[in-house]
Amino acid sequence: MSNEHLLLPEDSINVSVGKGSDLSEALLGRRPPLPKLLPLLPVKDMSMFPRMVLPMLIADNRHQGLVDEVLAGDKILGLVALKGDIASEEVKSAADIHQVGVAALILQMAKSETDGLRLVAQGLTRFRILELLRTEPYPMAHVEAVEDIVTDDLESKALLNNLRSLFRRVLELAPHLPDELGSLVASVDHPGALCDMVASAMNISPEERQSIVEALDVTERLRRVTTLMNREIQVLELGSKIQDQVKEGLDKTQREYYLRQQLKAIKEELGEDESEGGETDELRQRLDEKALPEQVRAEAERELKRLAAMHSSSAEYHVITTYLDWILNLPWEEETEDKLDIKQARAILEADHYDLDKVKRRILEYLSVRKLNPDMKGPILCFVGPPGVGKTSLGRSIARALGRNFARISLGGVRDEAEIRGHRRTYVGAMPGRIVQSLRRAGSRNPVFMLDEVDKVGADFRGDPSSALLEVLDPEQNFSFSDHYLDLPFDLSKVMFVTTANVLDTIPAPLRDRMEIIEIPGYTAEDKLKIAKRYLVPRQRGEHGLSAKQLSISDAALMLLITGYTREAGLRNLEREIGSLCRWAARAIAEGETEAVKINKPEVAEVLGPQRILPDTALRTAVPGVATGLAWTPTGGDILFVEASRMPGKGGLVLTGQLGDVMKESAQAAVTFLRANAPACGLENNFNAESDIHIHVPAGAIPKDGPSAGVTLFTALLSLFTGRPVKSEVAMTGEITLRGMVLPVGGIKEKVLAAHRAGIKTIILPAANERDLVDVPDNVKKKMTFKFAERIGQLEAWALEPVKGAKKAKPQAARQAGAKKTAKPKRPQKARSGGGVAAMEKKAARQGKK
Repeated sequence: MSNEHLLLPEDSINVSVGKGSDLSEALLGRRPPLPKLLPLLPVKDMSMFPRMVLPMLIADNRHQGLVDEVLAGDKILGLVALKGDIASEEVKSAADIHQVGVAALILQMAKSETDGLRLVAQGLTRFRILELLRTEPYPMAHVEAVEDIVTDDLESKALLNNLRSLFRRVLELAPHLPDELGSLVASVDHPGALCDMVASAMNISPEERQSIVEALDVTERLRRVTTLMNREIQVLELGSKIQDQVKEGLDKTQREYYLRQQLKAIKEELGEDESEGGETDELRQRLDEKALPEQVRAEAERELKRLAAMHSSSAEYHVITTYLDWILNLPWEEETEDKLDIKQARAILEADHYDLDKVKRRILEYLSVRKLNPDMKGPILCFVGPPGVGKTSLGRSIARALGRNFARISLGGVRDEAEIRGHRRTYVGAMPGRIVQSLRRAGSRNPVFMLDEVDKVGADFRGDPSSALLEVLDPEQNFSFSDHYLDLPFDLSKVMFVTTANVLDTIPAPLRDRMEIIEIPGYTAEDKLKIAKRYLVPRQRGEHGLSAKQLSISDAALMLLITGYTREAGLRNLEREIGSLCRWAARAIAEGETEAVKINKPEVAEVLGPQRILPDTALRTAVPGVATGLAWTPTGGDILFVEASRMPGKGGLVLTGQLGDVMKESAQAAVTFLRANAPACGLENNFNAESDIHIHVPAGAIPKDGPSAGVTLFTALLSLFTGRPVKSEVAMTGEITLRGMVLPVGGIKEKVLAAHRAGIKTIILPAANERDLVDVPDNVKKKMTFKFAERIGQLEAWALEPVKGAKKAKPQAARQAGAKKTAKPKRPQKARSGGGVAAMEKKAARQGKK
């Protein structure tokens, strides 16, 4: 039990002394007998005296068991002081503790989950340890009670009266002691009780308290307490003198120098020369040498004057020191010189990244304008694309091309506005926000500053960090960005901010409006092959301690990795698989099996196992009712299959595959259009009156939503009911309406690249999306065929396999299905050949013109 375990605040002591005085007289004649075997509680400071009632706090778990057993018994324990040279509270032998202590009766006990045990105990009597019986789990000793030795002579009476007068003098000099103590001292006649009461109220060392506890002779105890009281009076009188000297030299208009004047008076009394602190001198020198804006220098000077008037032990002293240190470490005027060599910048960007022409062109444009106008403000760029395409590494390349320092912070999961703007200095442990911290680490006021994952910023009760970014990312405002901790304007207009995101939808519109969006699409298989040969393989070889002579990977093996083991828009998984091949080669070389390894297709299968991704598009669409669609995800484009099936029923519609509300509505719209235009589609009226339709989109654990699957849903239903499979190399996307129109959708570039990765040869797109193909790489467009649909009627001829034996098959199938005979049986056959819906739409258009 250390000092903090024994809780004795001054106000609690004074009140407890009064209680002890009242209770002591009542307990003199009926004090509970002291047991011969007494559990001991070791303390570092014996603040308990007989007849006193004091609160105690026990936080050590080792002592809580002792208290529980004492409370279950007679509620009496012994308090003994540890000797001064004992560092821990563990008692190993009798030599670790003093032999005279105070027995205490536990009056109240309360448990706290955070603090431990809170006790209220009353001192009973002094005791002496005869034999220490054990030390674990807590000390137990054979003890005997010792009584005060009272001598009723003139010396004792004189010492008693003198002690009372000295204590009254202490009450006059010590403002923290209540006046009620004077009346309590005057009412106590027992000299031993008076000594204990006065000692409990004095500020003395643990050794001096123990000496009073061990003084059984009351006359000797009076002498010791009198000596200590005289010393206390001298200290208080000296403090009063110093206080008077300070007040005499203190002007009313200089209240902020009060602590400094008091320190000066103390040093004069001690005979020491006053000199300014070394830390203040160092801050003054740094401030004189630092280039600062006028407003910042004025604030720093004001804080430095406040610091000079404080003592180093003051809590505010360290707050001001930290604040000045931040001011002096920030690059208020320091900046790096831009490298405005356009050719060199182009070479650096080409060496670091393959393709990404749009980004490189934008950086070169910025350098060109910067060369013509050195005072231009930094741009705010936002790189949007799937993971693994090189958005973050682009920031470092831009900094290297510009010759600037680089700073980066990740905003993913940030929910506290103070992470951006910092905390105010009124909070304990306040710090600037991440913007200011990163600028200090960058060492210049014009770095390339990357804000990673800006689309993943959250908001909760602590504020909205995205709102704090509005000022940071606005060239019209960030020239005077104010951090809550600094409370000074910092010019961010020279900073080139680069943000990255996977999606734009989660970025608030005001924040998105402040940024120049540059989309970075996924890579084609050919691009990945070139990047792997130029960047990924050399980097992984170096990380695994291999040279080009020791390991070589053929183009065929790399292409197998790209198409058979990874299907992604970026490059992370591809680099991870290349690392697996490098580790396999490193093991073979380290074990001495070979000196060089060449990896071809067989070695890839041996190391990574069977091919994970197989071209299953043709197999999935081999039966009627299955169509291949295109989807957009935050990680790039992807293909999905829509499966439709019919079963006996009453015309119901079942949708599965964890579809969102919008996608479900697209399926209902497709069914409605098919039923409303059944004859034009080559179907009987009420073709599903006695059957239910089940539409399923596989990968049911993944949520799917959006209107772009409308074309795919309709094609799957048309394939199901006409019995014609969808062409295996055709994929489609687009939104449909009940009037048969095909509306444009988004993510065309990502969807086309995903179709290219999956081996799709023909893509059906809405006619309004033809303009979006300008962003698709030329090498991809050359290998694919694009069909642009304006109305649903065009889908039948483009997506479904041709009819085989239509003239004979259809009437026979219709008669077997119970269809009625018609005068013109060729009409459904014509519709089945691809002209039904289209002809109906053209006829409606001609009638409208008439």
